[in-house]
Amino acid sequence: MKTIIGRVVLIKKNLLDVVDLSASVLDRVHELLGKNVTLQLISAHDSNHQSSGGSLRGKVGKPAMLEDWITTIAPLTVGESSYKVSFEWDEEMQVPGAFLVQNNHHSEFYLKTLTLEEVPGHGQVHFVCNSWVYPEKRYKKDRVFFTNKAYLPDETPEFLRSYREEELELLRGDGIGMLEEWDRVYDYAYYNDLGDPDKDIDDARPVLGGSSEYPYPRRGRTGRPPTKSDPRTESRLPLVKSLDIYVPRDERFGHLKLSDFLANGLISIVQFLVPEFKALCDNNPDEFDSFQDIMKLYEGGFKLPDGPLLDRIRQNIPLEMLKVFLEMDSSGVAKFPTPDVIKEDKSAWRTDEEFAKEMLAGVNPVKIRLLKEFPPTSKLDVEVYGNQNSSIKSHHVEKNLNGLKVDEALVANRLFILDHHDSLMPYLRRINATTNKIYASRTLLFLQNDGTLKPLVIELSLPHPEGDNLGAVSNVYTPAENGVEGAVWQLAKAYVAVDDSGIHQLISHWLNTHAVVEPFIIAANRQLSVLHPIYKLLYPHFRDTMNINAFARQILINGGGILEKTVFPEKYSMELSSVLYKNWVFPDQALPVDLVKRGMAVEDSDSPHGLSLLIEDYPYAVDGLEIWSTIKSWVEEYCRFYYTKDDMIKNDKELQSWWKELREEGHGDKKHEAWWPEMNSCQELIDICTTFIWIASALHAAVNYGQYPYAGYAPNRPTISRRFMPEPDTPEYEELKENPDKVFLKTITPQFQMLLGIALIELLSRHSSDEVYLGQRECPEWTLDAEPLNAFQKFGTKLKEIEERIVAMNNDEKLKNRVGLAKVPYTLLYPTSEEGLTGKGIPNSTAI
Repeated sequence: MKTIIGRVVLIKKNLLDVVDLSASVLDRVHELLGKNVTLQLISAHDSNHQSSGGSLRGKVGKPAMLEDWITTIAPLTVGESSYKVSFEWDEEMQVPGAFLVQNNHHSEFYLKTLTLEEVPGHGQVHFVCNSWVYPEKRYKKDRVFFTNKAYLPDETPEFLRSYREEELELLRGDGIGMLEEWDRVYDYAYYNDLGDPDKDIDDARPVLGGSSEYPYPRRGRTGRPPTKSDPRTESRLPLVKSLDIYVPRDERFGHLKLSDFLANGLISIVQFLVPEFKALCDNNPDEFDSFQDIMKLYEGGFKLPDGPLLDRIRQNIPLEMLKVFLEMDSSGVAKFPTPDVIKEDKSAWRTDEEFAKEMLAGVNPVKIRLLKEFPPTSKLDVEVYGNQNSSIKSHHVEKNLNGLKVDEALVANRLFILDHHDSLMPYLRRINATTNKIYASRTLLFLQNDGTLKPLVIELSLPHPEGDNLGAVSNVYTPAENGVEGAVWQLAKAYVAVDDSGIHQLISHWLNTHAVVEPFIIAANRQLSVLHPIYKLLYPHFRDTMNINAFARQILINGGGILEKTVFPEKYSMELSSVLYKNWVFPDQALPVDLVKRGMAVEDSDSPHGLSLLIEDYPYAVDGLEIWSTIKSWVEEYCRFYYTKDDMIKNDKELQSWWKELREEGHGDKKHEAWWPEMNSCQELIDICTTFIWIASALHAAVNYGQYPYAGYAPNRPTISRRFMPEPDTPEYEELKENPDKVFLKTITPQFQMLLGIALIELLSRHSSDEVYLGQRECPEWTLDAEPLNAFQKFGTKLKEIEERIVAMNNDEKLKNRVGLAKVPYTLLYPTSEEGLTGKGIPNSTAI
C-alpha cells in the first residue's frame, strides 16, 4: 500500500457572493459528528467485481475523507477552499481513472478539481469536476468523476465503461415527475410554459413546438404540473420564485458570475422598476416633447416620484445591483449611462449614412442582402395574401444612382435590400389591432464608390383594408433633408428601425442563438460522456445558456413579460418567432454559407477564407470571417487528432446518438429536413462543431453586446410605433410641418416602454467579472492530451492577432463603415473585453 496525497478544490454553498452561514455552521456540526465528505479512487486497470449488468468494474479503493474541513475557514466572500485528502492505494491497481464522492454534510458544495500528487509511474493526475455535489441522500448512486483523459467510447478502459454508461443513464432521467433542484436530469419539453391561462384567458399563449403550425426548438423539461384550464400548458412559477425554476444543477452557475445577480436584476426590473417607471409616466403623462428631454435620461437625470414605490426600490434592490442598471442618488434622481451612438455626436444617428452603416456594422448586421431583381418580389402565397410584390419603380431610385440605370446597378451588384416585408405582413392586421401601428417595409440601398451605402427608397406596406387576399397597400418614400418631406423621410426610417428592432430581438438574437442552441446542450449531456473528446470540445460553449433561457421563459419572453411590453408584436412576439423558425436551416448558420446565401459574398478560391465580399468594408463579415476561420482551424486540428478515419465517426455510438437525438428530438419539428448533415465523415463533424461554436459565441456576441451602445438611445432604434405616417391634408400632417420632432417622439416608443427597454438592454449588454472569452478555458488542465492543448494555445494566439487587426482597421480612415459619422468603432467581434458595458468581447457561450 502507498499513500497518495490529493488536493481537492471546491466552493462552499453560496448565494449572490455571500456565504450561506447557516449551511456553513451545519456542515461543521456534521463534521464533528463524524459525517464527512469521503472520496474513493477507482482503478482504470484492475477489477475486483462486476456491475449488475455483468461488465467488469474498476477496483474501488478505501474511503478517504477531506481533512480539516472545520479549520479551513472559507473566506466571507465567495471563494475556493482547498482540502488535503490522503488515499491508501494498492500499486497493483496502477493509475486511478475515476473516483466516487459521498457528501455526508448538510449542504451541497461545488466540486471544481481533484489533483493527485505523485501517482507511481504517472506523476500528477487531474480530475476536472465542475459540478455541484449534494448530500448523499439526494442520490441513488454515489457521484462519479473521471480523469481529464479523453476517450472515444470503444477506447475507454474496460473497467471504466460501466461507470461511463451509468452516468449517462442518470443524466437522461426517466422522463416522469417534477424535477428538483438537486436533480441532474437533461430532458426535452415544448415551449408550453409561456402563458398563464389560469390567471386570465388573455394571458394564454399557444404551445410552441410539436406542431406544423407552431414548430420550435425544444427547451429543458421541468416536469411542473399542467394548468387547470389547459392540460397542454405547463403551470408557471410565481415571479418571486423565478430563481427556483428548474435547470440541471450544473447549468446553474457554480462560478462567481453575476448571472444569479443578473437574474435578480431582471426580477427587480419587473417587480420594482416597472411600477416605478409606470408611476413616473402616469404622473407626467406628457410625451417626451423634445430630444433634449430624452437626453436628460443620460445627462441630467430623471426624478423618480417620492413615495412608497421609491422606498420599495431602496428596500428591495441591493445598492450594488441598482448601480448596475441605474445611477441613482439619495434624492431619487436616476440616470442611465450615455450610449455610444450619441457620445461623440448627438445628431449623427439621424443621418442617412449612419442609418445605412448600422446595417453593416450595428446590432443587427445579419439581415441586409444583395438585391437580385427589380422591383423586389414576395414569396408569400398569392392565394392567401394576393399580390405582395413591391410597388417601387425605376423613377423612385434612378435620381440617386450616380448616373446609372437600375439594370446597370443590378448587374454591377450595387443594389442592396433590408427586407422586412414577407416576415411581418401575415401578422400586421393582428398587431395593428393593438395599440401598435406598424408597417411591413422594404429599404433599398446603393453601394457608393467610397464603399458606403446610400438609402434610395423605403416602401411601407399594409394589408388591404378589405381583405388579405387583395394584396398590399404600399407607399414609397425617397430621401429628403428639409421641410415636411425631410420629416416624412425621418419617420419612414423610424418605421424601418422599429421593424428591424423587433426582428433583431425575436429572431436574430432570441431564436437564432438562445433557442436553437439549447437542444444541442441537452442532447450532448444526454448522449456524450464527459470523457468524450467532442463533449470536451463543446463544453465551454454550453455555459449558462440553459439557465438564462429558463429565466427568459419566466420573466422576458413569457406572456405579459418584458419582451411583450417592449417590442411591437406584443402578445404575438413568440408566435411570430415560431413561424419564422420554419425558415431556419442549420447549415446556413455557418457564416460563409450565410454570406453567400444573402448575396453579400461570392465563392472565390483566390480570396482569404475562400470568399470575396461584394461590400469589401462590411465590418461584421470582415471580422466574422477572421473569427470563423480561426474557430474552424482549431476544431479541425482537434477533431482530426481523435478521428483519423471516417469509419471512426460512423462507429462512434455516443456521437451518432447525440446527432440523431439532436435532430429527432431537440429540433424534432425539423427532423425530416433533407439539409441535416449525416455525420458520416470527419469533415461533417468539423463543420457541425464549427457552426455550433460560431452560433453560441461570435454570432451571439455580434447581436447581443451592441444592444445598449446602439439601441440604448431609443430614437436610433425605436421598438414600437404608435401612429401611422401622417397623410397630407390631415391635422397630423399639419402638426408634422409645425413640430416634426414632437410628432417623431409621439410616434415611436412611449415613455414607459422606453425606460423599461433601456433598463433591460443595459443589463443584457454587460459582461460579468468572470466572463470566459473565446480562446480561454476556466481550467488549464481541461484535457490530458498534449496535441489538443497546443492547438488550443495556437487558437488563442490567433485570436489575439485578430484583435490587433481590428484595432488597425478601425483606425484606417479609408474604411468608412468601421466607425461612421456617430464615431462608434466596430468592436462587437473583438474577442476579449473588460467587465461591464464595453460593446466588445466574444464570450464562449450564449450566456446573457
